[in-house]
Amino acid sequence: QVQLVESGGGLVQAGGSLRLSCAASGRTFSAFAMGWFRQAPGKEREFVATINWSGGSSYTADSVKGRFTISRDSAKNTVYLQMNGLIPEDTAVYYCAARRYSSISLIAAEYADWGQGTQVTVSS
Repeated sequence: QVQLVESGGGLVQAGGSLRLSCAASGRTFSAFAMGWFRQAPGKEREFVATINWSGGSSYTADSVKGRFTISRDSAKNTVYLQMNGLIPEDTAVYYCAARRYSSISLIAAEYADWGQGTQVTVSS
């Protein structure tokens, strides 16, 4: 099992930027793919971005493509989500998640470990 702690959320005006961080501890972080998901009030959890074990492969949802970037630093056991050009529709609780496989996935059920989430609120 791996423990995940997100940070970096907050309140930002539309057009602004935030960088979310997810610090991992426990089993070997560098061997597994990671992902970011989000859940807005009254909506289902949705995929945002995923990155493979080496950082050489990643994928972002169409709704955030060109604005959000996922990256990882295995030396720091941390995965990041850089969010630029934020819009009110990005308001949600953002969750970091870890797979038990090295390849990326867009499916929440394929992630074994989850953080507690960090709130991102974008004002218009």
